[in-house]
Amino acid sequence: MQEPSLRYQLKDIDISRRSRIYTVMLRIFLKPLMRWFMRGSGTRIAKGQLQLASRRCKDTAGLAQDYRIIGGVPGPVVGAIEDTDKPVLLWLHGGGFLVPASPEVHLRLLALLCKDLGASGFLPDYRLAPFNKFPAALDDAERAYRGLLDAGFAPERIVICGDSAGGHLSLSVIQRIRKAKLPLPACVVALSPVTEMGRVHAPPARARNNRIDAIIPIGSFQHVDDWFAGDWDASDPELSPLYADYKGYPPLYFIGGEKEVLRDDSVLAAKQARDAGVITQLDVWPHLPHAFVLFEALFAETAVARHDIAGFIRSHLPR
Repeated sequence: MQEPSLRYQLKDIDISRRSRIYTVMLRIFLKPLMRWFMRGSGTRIAKGQLQLASRRCKDTAGLAQDYRIIGGVPGPVVGAIEDTDKPVLLWLHGGGFLVPASPEVHLRLLALLCKDLGASGFLPDYRLAPFNKFPAALDDAERAYRGLLDAGFAPERIVICGDSAGGHLSLSVIQRIRKAKLPLPACVVALSPVTEMGRVHAPPARARNNRIDAIIPIGSFQHVDDWFAGDWDASDPELSPLYADYKGYPPLYFIGGEKEVLRDDSVLAAKQARDAGVITQLDVWPHLPHAFVLFEALFAETAVARHDIAGFIRSHLPR
């Protein structure tokens, strides 16, 4: 049963039996691994960061791949990043603020979307916890956006996207952009963002979906909060973008999973934005796990979600 105060409609789509089986397998195998990693020492986390960063993306949908420094922030790029007449996607990756971007996952999805949109993309390698605390990652996100503006991209051709922790940064960096009186991007796409950093137990889906979430061990979230935010006041809307003033935000698109612990982080943030008069789309998908759009190899339905994302972005770019 969904709570009367958190009404939402599930996306009308049939989820394959194969995808449901893979969701169960993630809960059995990946979730314990995530719990082990999130409760690890700094040495364990550093080794994990190095191991993941050493991997390669073998297929960028035919787009050129490089590693650049933009706005003082390093990171992979795909497509013709020098062509400022084309749209550019600024993708802020997830990973619990602890894990670097996965080339095979994040860069692959970014490349596919860029291919669909005739765009280029930048995946900033923002500074990670526990070695860099808030607001280091947000500072890097702001610098990356400024770097694209300085490179000559018109703001109406810049799209900010993010998954999970990167969804958090995508929503928070708009506050920075607005505060600095910089021009806003065309739109923002947030996949399963974490929007509340002060409470492990809330919003409601965190407690209610704790056992059925396939990926996130929310009981270990306090470790991440300690490493990432430290003693920073979690009511600060830059740290907990759920509490931001959304007036004047660019169009927002939220995608989440019905049974993930961060479902209501999206539902409540979307409500806040709509109440502030922001063009807002919210898609809550049945059965599929946290940030499922990243897992193309497991879930055939990601093709539909990617089409939806590209359509939303295209509708807010200059014609």
